[in-house]
Amino acid sequence: MPRLTAIDPTTATGEAKALLDAVQAMLGVTPNLVRTLANTPAALRAFLGLGEALAGGRFDARSREAFALTVAGANDCEYCASAHTAISKSLKVDAAEIARRLDGRASDPQLDAALVFARRIVETRGFVDDADLAAVRRAGHDNGAIAEIVANVAANIFTNYFNHVAKTEIDFPRVDLGRAQAA
Repeated sequence: MPRLTAIDPTTATGEAKALLDAVQAMLGVTPNLVRTLANTPAALRAFLGLGEALAGGRFDARSREAFALTVAGANDCEYCASAHTAISKSLKVDAAEIARRLDGRASDPQLDAALVFARRIVETRGFVDDADLAAVRRAGHDNGAIAEIVANVAANIFTNYFNHVAKTEIDFPRVDLGRAQAA
């Protein structure tokens, strides 16, 4: 059961209403994560702003979704695993590749190195070692790419942790990570 209330877009007011209407117009749907973040427009603006900024970076939508799946898998976030699986499927990523990405791997060697690095960031809380950096660099990722990988990880940790706190109701086809979830 959710611990934070999802805001009903039909009864929202002020900036929350404007933001929810914008998401609805852009996506054709207003996911429960967005509706729950709307409890404070500042948090919703932060979420939307991070997404918009990263969309203008060097990683394409499929790669950004791969980061989201890897971080969701590392953090046991079933809401994000479910949402980003659905989005990845809409981007024509097959089920086997989605499963790899949830485990922090990919069939493409360059993306694989980026996802392994992203997972290491989560596992070490950012305290990666020189060998982790050397491995991602050997795969062709420069300092700019490394900075964007960190930014993508941070953006997804935000939503993972938010969903853990809120116990956001999953409104996508559920992905069961098969792990014990905190009560």
